[in-house]
Amino acid sequence: MIETLLSLPFLLIKWLVGLLLFVFWIWVLVDCLVNEPSQGNEKIAWAVVILLGNLLGALLYLVIRRPERIRRFGR
Repeated sequence: MIETLLSLPFLLIKWLVGLLLFVFWIWVLVDCLVNEPSQGNEKIAWAVVILLGNLLGALLYLVIRRPERIRRFGR
């Protein structure tokens, strides 16, 4: 009984972190689909990277492509 009560906060923290990571992943995917220019295949390529790469793909987009897009296109 005590072990169950002690593990409950860790379970809630694990669920909260998972939910926050999922929301982050969705935010990056929506940002890519809405703000990437439609010329060429970069939008499709980055969307595939985000979809298949999950968290790693979202982080790659956020670190590599997003700053470049904002510098070039201003959004």
